[in-house]
Amino acid sequence: MDIQDERSRLLDQQDRDPAGLQSEQDRDPSGLLDQQDAYLSKVRNKNLYLATFVSVLGPMSFGFVLGYSSPAIPELTRIADPRLRLSADQASWFGSIVTVGAAVGGLLGGWMVQKIGRKLSLMFCSLPFVFGFTIIIAAQNVWMLYVGRVLTGLASGVTSLVVPLYISEMAHERVRGTLGSCVQLMVVLGIMGAYLAGLYLDWRWLAICSSIPPTLLMVCMCFMPETPRFLLSQGKRREAEEALRFLRGPDAPVEWECARIEESCDEQGSGFQMSDLKDPGVYKPLVIGVMLMVFQQMTGINAIMFYAENIFEQAHFKDSDLASVIMGLIQVVFTGVAALIMDRAGRKILLIISGVAMAISTTGFGFYFYLISKQNGTVSLDIQSQAGVEPHTDLAWLALASIAIFISGFALGWGPIPWLIMSEIFPSKVRGVASAACVLTNWSMAFIVTKTFQDMMSLLSSAGTFWLFSSMCMLNLLFTIAFIPETKGKTLEQIEATFRGTSGP
Repeated sequence: MDIQDERSRLLDQQDRDPAGLQSEQDRDPSGLLDQQDAYLSKVRNKNLYLATFVSVLGPMSFGFVLGYSSPAIPELTRIADPRLRLSADQASWFGSIVTVGAAVGGLLGGWMVQKIGRKLSLMFCSLPFVFGFTIIIAAQNVWMLYVGRVLTGLASGVTSLVVPLYISEMAHERVRGTLGSCVQLMVVLGIMGAYLAGLYLDWRWLAICSSIPPTLLMVCMCFMPETPRFLLSQGKRREAEEALRFLRGPDAPVEWECARIEESCDEQGSGFQMSDLKDPGVYKPLVIGVMLMVFQQMTGINAIMFYAENIFEQAHFKDSDLASVIMGLIQVVFTGVAALIMDRAGRKILLIISGVAMAISTTGFGFYFYLISKQNGTVSLDIQSQAGVEPHTDLAWLALASIAIFISGFALGWGPIPWLIMSEIFPSKVRGVASAACVLTNWSMAFIVTKTFQDMMSLLSSAGTFWLFSSMCMLNLLFTIAFIPETKGKTLEQIEATFRGTSGP
């Protein structure tokens, strides 16, 4: 009987610890870190980096979508063909209507990732990218331009939801922050690519150039795996182990990680129900995720990116198109810095530094416009006018420094981190629905800010508009300090346990 009991105990241990990582002395919860270190020491990240690179072709694609309007709008407002020539109001819609499609895409993406998985969702979202740019290339009237922008916006919304989830569910805790930050890095690379190509290409050729990344995404994604967490949620244990073996390398005992994820999935059950909103493990991260998206857009970043060239013209920079390229380059550099230090510095401290930098810079930009308006004897400056008025040479540095600090600060924290945190904090059974709510919030706020930006400039004056953005940056700073948890170095299961108020697996 004693022999049977011992045999049962050993079999039970093997079931819980198939990789042999757990010794007698570390079966208590404090031994989990030793097991994780032992496991991660055998992991090889080459294929994980490859899968991440392929997936972030999606964010690069919607970076081209965001950046496309900045060089295209000035050209389309001066085009000889009256059927395609944009008025000031039409230009505003051309810049902002993409966010309407993206908001719908966020809802569609939330449904797709739960029904067909992360991989197929990524492959399918490349189609509206290509179709949308094709319609823009073939446009014969303004409405075709609108339809093309809506379709590329739809794809952008799906991509902005699916790619962060795909990366967070593939990556382990040591590199999840760095790889998650690559989403925003590729977005700003796409924006800069659109700005740079816009210096040399007309709007039709720029649309052709913009359709290349989503085409590559569709082809290359065929060879990448589905995420292990989604496969386990569908009861596909063997496929999940194969995916983990591809992502972790041949030496890693993936059965241990697979068992840990499977245990978490079993505890949660499957499928979202409205009663789940009473669970603090659901509603707490949901409120945080939604508020992160609200504050990200209320910094004014998308308004600044959509109307970059016009803002520089209003600030009296003669080479406004070149200034936009420089702005994109600054964003790329500092987003890259954020990716490199994300898993060392942590999410929260970077959000705080970012918020302080943006609050200071938008205040400075507001003062610049205030002083210029006093100098020119006007109360407000219309974004499409007075670009030829020479500024006081002593003030030009203030505008340049303010916009550079703003872009640098945003890229360092509030650009990549809200999307990263969104992909980390939700339990797997509500990940699709909750992420859809966040993406819908983000793009809805982006539409409101970009569509009303010119009206705000007229109503509040240029200075008042940037001071409004500054006050929002101060609010998001307070929100970060009070409510944002640090997720650095934690597994997704440990983060979920933090919100539930229990100890993680």
